[in-house]
Amino acid sequence: MDYSGTKEKKDTAQKDFMAFPDITADTINVLLYQGRKLVDAGDLWAGPTESFYQGREKLRDQYEDLCKYELKDGNVRIMYLIANQSAVDGKMLLRKAGYTGGAYREQYEGKTQDIFPVIEFVLYWGEPGWRSGRDIRRLFSRRKLPEETWRYIDDLKLHVYEMRHLPREIRERFQSDMRIVVDFLAEGIGYRSDRKIVHKAALIRMIKVLSGESDTGNIEDWLEKKGIREEDEITVCELFDQYVRQGREEGKAEGRLEGRAEGQFEGRTRQLVEDIERTMEFFHVTLEKACESLGITVSRYEEAKKI
Repeated sequence: MDYSGTKEKKDTAQKDFMAFPDITADTINVLLYQGRKLVDAGDLWAGPTESFYQGREKLRDQYEDLCKYELKDGNVRIMYLIANQSAVDGKMLLRKAGYTGGAYREQYEGKTQDIFPVIEFVLYWGEPGWRSGRDIRRLFSRRKLPEETWRYIDDLKLHVYEMRHLPREIRERFQSDMRIVVDFLAEGIGYRSDRKIVHKAALIRMIKVLSGESDTGNIEDWLEKKGIREEDEITVCELFDQYVRQGREEGKAEGRLEGRAEGQFEGRTRQLVEDIERTMEFFHVTLEKACESLGITVSRYEEAKKI
């Protein structure tokens, strides 16, 4: 398996999803400001994700996942840096220091029109809880430094949000497509909703990579085949059901073309198998979970699979 390719697809899907201003603003408002609408999507502008630091022999570049300027009256009010993490990184606090330090360095060198604060936070998409240090004391706890020394060490903090484990009261504050993502992560394959989807292709791709799926290249083709445009109104249930129903429609069509009882039986059997396997593929769940969600027993699936 090409693990590097899978990781790259996951990183790209997460960056593309978070890049939409409405999703970025919603995420900032919910996670940083407890749901208060302090940031407006119209005020967010894409910023540079590349900065530099001094390596052993030369300058080296470093990349943040997402950078957004918040503009007020034509001036930068705040810079937000957002990192997507799929695995716990014990030294993430040092990376943060590098990212924010690089942004402040550019301000110091006059590469920006004004000076402004930089806020960085981490969206952690992994399953295990984040147990690594979120502050400088925890990171250097083994050093056993005296309290007198700590008074002179900057109190750096890492703001990490565990996206798979957000409490319901926090998830309910989201107004964008992020609500669908965090609810799906919390509730699993049984998740159903009448919420309208705004960014359809990006949402499907995001859910697939978070479910462990690496094949995300045919989303736009599938949407076009189903006649679903980005501007169309469609709910979560409608979109998910159409994805699973695709195999069902193909099976029925084949049965009609054969025009025989045997063909119709095979079409229905194929329909059942493909419904389950598409559910397993889309949601990246076990056979048992897929059968349970569709109201089909595992033994019935296995019989159909043999046929």
